[in-house]
Amino acid sequence: MARNPERRTALVDAAIEVLAREGARGLTFRAVDAQAGVPVGTSSNYFADRDDLLTQTAGRIHVRMTPDPEQVDRAMRPEPSRELVTELMRWLVQRVSTERSGYLAMLELRLEATRRPALRAELDRAIRGAYDESVRFHFDAGLPGDEDSFLVLYLAMTGVLLEHLTLPDALPEADLDRLVESVVTRVLPPR
Repeated sequence: MARNPERRTALVDAAIEVLAREGARGLTFRAVDAQAGVPVGTSSNYFADRDDLLTQTAGRIHVRMTPDPEQVDRAMRPEPSRELVTELMRWLVQRVSTERSGYLAMLELRLEATRRPALRAELDRAIRGAYDESVRFHFDAGLPGDEDSFLVLYLAMTGVLLEHLTLPDALPEADLDRLVESVVTRVLPPR
């Protein structure tokens, strides 16, 4: 198994692009090699099999979608409030929109996980870990709401992102900010 970490990252990033563009059925070693611009056969030197490629791709998506800690610090300067949560959710939509390929690839992986128990276990672990970290962050920051309201906010924003990134014409861009504000206002109590 090849050990060049930069090449492995480039291959996994290429796999994310292939998943987003062609879906799970289009994710082959040959397609990843072509996307990465490397010789045919390179991917098979870095991943034991397709399951290994899928699992490593899932892990890389989370790295790409995690905000820079300095950006988080800047975003958290205002006093904790429902308005701050609204701004954080708008920022989430913007960040995910910028990382559209990663989000679409994650949707493909979620569907593929319904047929691959090892991938499902990896995604369950990763998604649950990210969710738990988000809950901790929310409460440590003193943001409004209880655990149930956070869960409803999380699920509502997941739905907003799904609609926005998969059917962008169904949810006009102009309505997105208003919708985010409406979700937060309806879910979180005023302070």
